[in-house]
Amino acid sequence: MNIGRTVFSQVLDYLPEHVFRQAATRYRGDHRVRRFTCWQQFLCMAFTQLTYRESLRDIEACSRSLGSALYHNGFTADVSHATLADANKQRPSQIYRDVALHLIEEARLLYRDDKLALAQFDGVLYAFDSTIIDLCLSLFPWAKAHVHQRTRAGIKLHTLYDVQAQLPVVVRVTAANVQDTRMLAQLNIQSGAYYLLDRGFADFRQLRRIDQHAAYFVTRARKNLRYHRVYSLPANKLVGVRTDQAILLDVPLTRLYYPDQLRRIRFFDTEQQRTLVFLTNNFTLEALTIADLYKARWHIELFFRWIKQHLRIKAFYGTSPNAVRTQVWIATTVYVLIAIIKKRLQLDAMSLYTILQILSITILQKEPLYQVLTANDYRFPEPCPPNQLQLFDF
Repeated sequence: MNIGRTVFSQVLDYLPEHVFRQAATRYRGDHRVRRFTCWQQFLCMAFTQLTYRESLRDIEACSRSLGSALYHNGFTADVSHATLADANKQRPSQIYRDVALHLIEEARLLYRDDKLALAQFDGVLYAFDSTIIDLCLSLFPWAKAHVHQRTRAGIKLHTLYDVQAQLPVVVRVTAANVQDTRMLAQLNIQSGAYYLLDRGFADFRQLRRIDQHAAYFVTRARKNLRYHRVYSLPANKLVGVRTDQAILLDVPLTRLYYPDQLRRIRFFDTEQQRTLVFLTNNFTLEALTIADLYKARWHIELFFRWIKQHLRIKAFYGTSPNAVRTQVWIATTVYVLIAIIKKRLQLDAMSLYTILQILSITILQKEPLYQVLTANDYRFPEPCPPNQLQLFDF
């Protein structure tokens, strides 16, 4: 029983506090700090994420109104907007990065048995992509502008996503003008794994590196790709496979980067009514399975959309680089923590969105967490797309 303990304190039970303490000690986060420690900062920011607070003054006003209720959640110091702003600016963001990465590894172990329903495929499937979070250039002058939009600033989240576990594996925060292929070059390639890459990652040097590590890639071919056909494979046009070929690159430089044969599959998507051309180094899977694998890459796009809609990473509580990174890492920690709770409590039929909505209004209740999350009265519809305007519900 959890009599006398709030839902918030029960949620934090799933975060190993000793890991947090070790990270704070490693980066000397509490050096010469009297009251508002790194743990207090994390509690405040996590509480902010779960209750959808809008600003630093909003956090301060709500914390003061709650009074002694926060003390029972582990808050031993008063929360003021100036103190929290200084902590976000000065405390090393690497502390929260290490905590998030530890939780990611823990969550992957919990979800390792979850498999996607993909025919003729049984392997490790990763999707690598990035998303840009726009920032105001006047407030964030350090955030370098986009590559093609010099008047806009932002940060970029480079993410390696485990498609089967539905969890991020690697998350890196950079300026918006950092090229995606640079981050791809820093990945540790896992032998035997499949990497799903968008057309923007079609760097043949990096594709060759994946091939040399005995791994596989599936990406889209660019329209100006120059090649010649070596031989053709049987193509089942009834399922949308127009051509299935083994090719060699023609441009001398790209041929130098990738001298081996590639498999080129031209596939017609009946749902979107468009033709897609895939490149892969796998010659054993069926062409339709290759197309299905690339379609599974859409899960990382859904992940980016989800965290932008439901976590506080589009409105920041500080303007310094360290404050922005701290908020991104704590938001990632909250996301993975909710995923761990969902798995450990066996809430397979409940979405992460529903769990967050329930926690946002029950965070200070003194009831067992499982009872709060499994009560039949707590049901929320999935949110409408952000570009869909609704005036009335009929």
